[in-house]
Amino acid sequence: MLIINLLYVKDEKEEAGVIYLGRIPHGFYEDEMKGYFSQFGTVSQLRLARNKRGHPKHYGFIEFESSQVAEIVAETMDNYLLLGHLLQCKVLPKESIHPNLFKGAAKRFRKANTSIIQQKKHNQKRSEEKQHQRIVDLVKTENERRKKIKELGIDYDFPGYAAEFEKYKKTKANEPKKTETKDDKKPTKVTTAATKRKRTQKAEAPKKEEAESAKPAAKKAKRVTKPRAAKK
Repeated sequence: MLIINLLYVKDEKEEAGVIYLGRIPHGFYEDEMKGYFSQFGTVSQLRLARNKRGHPKHYGFIEFESSQVAEIVAETMDNYLLLGHLLQCKVLPKESIHPNLFKGAAKRFRKANTSIIQQKKHNQKRSEEKQHQRIVDLVKTENERRKKIKELGIDYDFPGYAAEFEKYKKTKANEPKKTETKDDKKPTKVTTAATKRKRTQKAEAPKKEEAESAKPAAKKAKRVTKPRAAKK
């Protein structure tokens, strides 16, 4: 009779394993990576490196719940040809893993609307010094273009920024210099819609009281009582 000794071993938590994935092709992003590498085992965390404009840097990090799964993935996927790219896959040792490696990995990048940013930058108010420097730069580039046209042997003249700049100089020279007063130094009060409403209500309040006092008092109508009919 064979006696079999059964050993009851407590289920210990397996250590997580992190792999580095390099040379990631275009179009193989977070969702595609998670869907593909989930066939090996459960992917706990994933991070694809991106620049400030949201474009991928073609490398990333994947964390598996089991370190054994991470080793299997590194062996099978290293130098694997995917969409014309040879993937570089390596297991990272614990010492080289930064504690904030997967910080903000779940957040999706929102691309900034560059057209609105450029509009605001173009339409912003400039000081006199900045405006003057802008005109100087425009005249400088215009003179360089004129020189290039002459070097090519083309006799062509066109109205540009130089004439406008001379007019600008004359108008600025003729303008009287402004002297700062005490009123200029005082900060301007900003009136909002709520403050305007309060002012109008205060102004209309005495007018309403005068109109109500001028109205004649309404006379109370006398109550007419009808005689009761005699009982038969």
